[in-house]
Amino acid sequence: MRIALTGTPGTGKTTVAEHLPFRAIDLNALVRDEGLSLGTDPYRGCLVADVDALAERIEELAPQGDEEMVILEGHFSHQFAPEAIVLRTKPSVLRERLARRGYPEKKLRENLEAEALDVILVEATEWCDRVSEIDATWQSPPEVADLVVRILRREIEMPPGDIDWTGEMEFDP
Repeated sequence: MRIALTGTPGTGKTTVAEHLPFRAIDLNALVRDEGLSLGTDPYRGCLVADVDALAERIEELAPQGDEEMVILEGHFSHQFAPEAIVLRTKPSVLRERLARRGYPEKKLRENLEAEALDVILVEATEWCDRVSEIDATWQSPPEVADLVVRILRREIEMPPGDIDWTGEMEFDP
């Protein structure tokens, strides 16, 4: 069974996935390392995934209907799984993380606005049958991983819609 661990870049997906007791597939690494891209986006400076080729590769690695729980990790992983867990991070904290990664201001701003406006969450609710949402801002990766496991075991529910960062953004006049 495929589960998407998704969220805006910098919310902790990769780090949390390392703490999960399930096999995880890093979709960004697949795109980069296996040449599953259509080239580089000149505006964002990032690879553009070949979604069809990526879907085929995911099917090879984690066939639909397989009993094994496999975490698809990446900011667009919700396009390939029936269930998604969306990690969220307060924009002021996210700004610091992305700045430390060297994101240019334009790309940093785009990601902060996406987080404030729930872009990934909205996409996940459109693509997936079941969506959960975790505020990972002040929790350690092992704590977030524990929540993910508890959600997947159906021990707790964390439905989407309780996190609101709209007051966090400073918009230019």
